[in-house]
Amino acid sequence: MFASMRKALLLCLMTIGMQSFAAPVYDLSPEVATSVASSSVRDRDSAIKALGDDISEQNADFLKKLSSGLIYVDPDSGEIYVRQSRSSDTYTRVSDGSQVQAPQGLRRSAVSTQQRKAINGYLRSFQLFSEDPAVRLKAAQELVSPNAKPIALETFDKLMSKEQDKEIYSVLKLARAQALSKLGTAGRQETFEALDLLESDSSVASLQAAQALEQSKDPQIASAARYASGYIKFCQKLSDFTMTLFFGLSLGSVLVLAAVGLAITFGVMGVINMAHGELIMIGAYTVWIIQQLLPQNPGLALFLSIPGAFVVSGFMGILIERLVIRHLYGRPLETLLATFGISLILQQLVRTLFSPLNRAVTTPEFMRGTLQISTNLSFTWNRICIICFCMIVFFVILAIMKKTRLGLEVRAVSQNRPIARALGIRAAKVDALTFGLGSGVAGMAGVALSQITNVGPNLGQNYIVDSFMVVVFGGAGNLWGTLTGGLIMGVVNKLLEPVSGAMLSKIIILVALILFIQKRPRGLFPQRGRAAED
Repeated sequence: MFASMRKALLLCLMTIGMQSFAAPVYDLSPEVATSVASSSVRDRDSAIKALGDDISEQNADFLKKLSSGLIYVDPDSGEIYVRQSRSSDTYTRVSDGSQVQAPQGLRRSAVSTQQRKAINGYLRSFQLFSEDPAVRLKAAQELVSPNAKPIALETFDKLMSKEQDKEIYSVLKLARAQALSKLGTAGRQETFEALDLLESDSSVASLQAAQALEQSKDPQIASAARYASGYIKFCQKLSDFTMTLFFGLSLGSVLVLAAVGLAITFGVMGVINMAHGELIMIGAYTVWIIQQLLPQNPGLALFLSIPGAFVVSGFMGILIERLVIRHLYGRPLETLLATFGISLILQQLVRTLFSPLNRAVTTPEFMRGTLQISTNLSFTWNRICIICFCMIVFFVILAIMKKTRLGLEVRAVSQNRPIARALGIRAAKVDALTFGLGSGVAGMAGVALSQITNVGPNLGQNYIVDSFMVVVFGGAGNLWGTLTGGLIMGVVNKLLEPVSGAMLSKIIILVALILFIQKRPRGLFPQRGRAAED
């Protein structure tokens, strides 16, 4: 008997506790309750603002219900009811927290699209009180965006008084300075301190906040605000210029990778290889194929693709040299036409095997995202990796040409082929290995390109003309000239694009290159040797 009574009492207490947890009590002020119950849009705006400025867990829950259309009003008594969910018939009376079942004659308190946006902004601000530092940091960073919904200064003070994380505290301090500057109601000392913070940030939101104080009636504050605005604009222009240089270097690195193999073959053998772009394309498809074999490990697949692309493209280059080019030495026009035909064959072969559709290559996790230098300056990791990869490949090729027997024979043949053959160097073998080396480097250029663009049959055609321009500009057969020429062309191209557009910038570079070749026909760093003089 006592056991059954104990169970009944426990069940009763659990029921009461569950009801108390399921039905939160909303302690609304009389003014807010009257505004919510009103049918006027302006009154609801004031109610939303009052609830949003006084951020609390209770107010956030009420705003969520209001945005979801779960707040109802009794038109006769003005009583406010909160529906538990759309599928529930249980309503909570706000005045006393009691629960009722489906009251009759209620009117839903509807909100407009603009009011819903305002509520969402306040709810994001509610995340500033989260226990998770990552959530608080994200919410704080949204406050310093140009279109951030402002919150009350008292809320900033409340947040900053108990914030222990230094990074979140600094972001909140900046957001408060921006809000303070836009209000223009602070004292002189506090305003000057806010302007100092805005200068150190140099973001668009900080610029807007500083410009808001330029019309201040205090001449010293207005002068300081104009100085802060000018400094922020200078920092933004400097960041934009640095970003342009970075993109120019990344484009130049791609051009260097695409042209360094062409510089080797063209400088040593004098062959204008129009199929060089297709060798780049083959290297890019090698990445895609290896990733299909290792779909769960894109990083490992990318690392395996570097030697794989070198071997595949290099083998294809040796095959082209042995079957076609070796029979056409001394006939440059026929060599050009033959390699152009080979490029068409390779393109059609890829279309037949892999379809003409572009293929997307997965970027490994370590190459995603950006390296944030400052508020306005960030570098993407994939382009940083491409620049580093270009430098590594360049210096490896340079070491091969300077420190190995193959490099010595290549330089001997390129400088004076008859004398090299007289000294016992097998020029035909050197030609094949040189063409294979240049083709392998082209394949590795395809590996880099696969990380910034889609892989397709026409991939190489976008870089073949630029590659020849880099080789001619830097000096045929000179690796340092190829590096210098590629980086210069990449940077100049990106500097001209904002002014003249992408297509016109290429035309300007081409005209400037033609004029340069008129003065220096052998490029920036001409090759030395008796054959080069001829």
